Amino acid sequence: MTPLSIGSLRVDPPVVLAPMAGVTNAPFRALCRRYGAGLYVSEMIGARALVDGEPKTLANAAFAEGETPRSIQLYGTDPLYIGRAARLLVDEHGVDHIDMNFGCPVPKVTRHGGGAALPWKIDLFARIVAAAVANAGPVPVTVKFRMGIDDHHLTYLDAGRVAEEAGAAAVALHARTAQQRYSGSARWEAIAALKETVTTIPVLGNGDIWTAGDSLDMMGQTGCDGVVVGRGCLGRPWLFGELSAALAGDPIPAPPSLGEIGEIMSEHVRLLVDHFGERHGINLFRRHPSWYLKGFPVGREIRDRFSRVADIAEVDHLVSLLDPDIPFPPEAAQMVRGHSGGARSVRLPYGFLDSRHAEGLGREADLVTSGG
Repeated sequence: MTPLSIGSLRVDPPVVLAPMAGVTNAPFRALCRRYGAGLYVSEMIGARALVDGEPKTLANAAFAEGETPRSIQLYGTDPLYIGRAARLLVDEHGVDHIDMNFGCPVPKVTRHGGGAALPWKIDLFARIVAAAVANAGPVPVTVKFRMGIDDHHLTYLDAGRVAEEAGAAAVALHARTAQQRYSGSARWEAIAALKETVTTIPVLGNGDIWTAGDSLDMMGQTGCDGVVVGRGCLGRPWLFGELSAALAGDPIPAPPSLGEIGEIMSEHVRLLVDHFGERHGINLFRRHPSWYLKGFPVGREIRDRFSRVADIAEVDHLVSLLDPDIPFPPEAAQMVRGHSGGARSVRLPYGFLDSRHAEGLGREADLVTSGG
């Protein structure tokens, strides 16, 4: 498999961890990186909040000691703040890669015209990407977006062309509309269409990469240059090892047993506590056990107790109650993790769809600090 070149970055194998709010923090990225190489992107941070020095945003922008390459996802709707934030990330945070978020479908983002809604305002989209590229200097800027707001307002081909012209180093498509959110199946044919449209920079595909075989299928069917993995790695950081093997043509390693997964959970909670402190680290950990235990014959009582753990000692005790010899259930790899639910109407500002052009959005659109 040909390595992926994103500007000066060489990504081998061509696998990218998708930013996920409250999940893809430095400890989780470190855990995933142990299983395979690739590009591991931080959770989304807001440009205005970063420039203003908002403490939570600065914490989310932190990297683990020795982490490389340093990759971060940036959100914003104001070219001025995007430019300032990009320069700050390069000059003061030492980032090696900036990813732009135009894919978030949650109402608190789209109702102000941000996230997955913003590429509809194609001139504003162009100015935002250009501002990031101009201020990032030699650091590559990539752009991630969805197919559009809904099937009647598709924007992905325009967004791809504009990002390419603005100097983006690569584009990534989550092959769903904002209306779909995370429901149904990703429409990989849209990734193929984007690949035919954007010809001078890499095109990455995102959506429904649950197994190592899915990455081969997506690249084979669409011709994309790499894959972006989101929900499929929740509770399965070892997926990156499986992806690395599949893309190299090597045998795919066996998934861990329940005992081995218990050891991974114990390590994960310690990484979180070491990085964030006990209270916040434990709070962040509580969402993960349900993903780690997906498909295993573990009783409801144990699952409930994991979701309410108070400290590391309790995690270790609950892990000791698991049967270590239970093998990973093959069907668990395909089970949906993280966001789910049906399609929903996209909340937008009044009159937003009347025109593809906008000088700018309201200040509220730029105050979002998290995509979750």
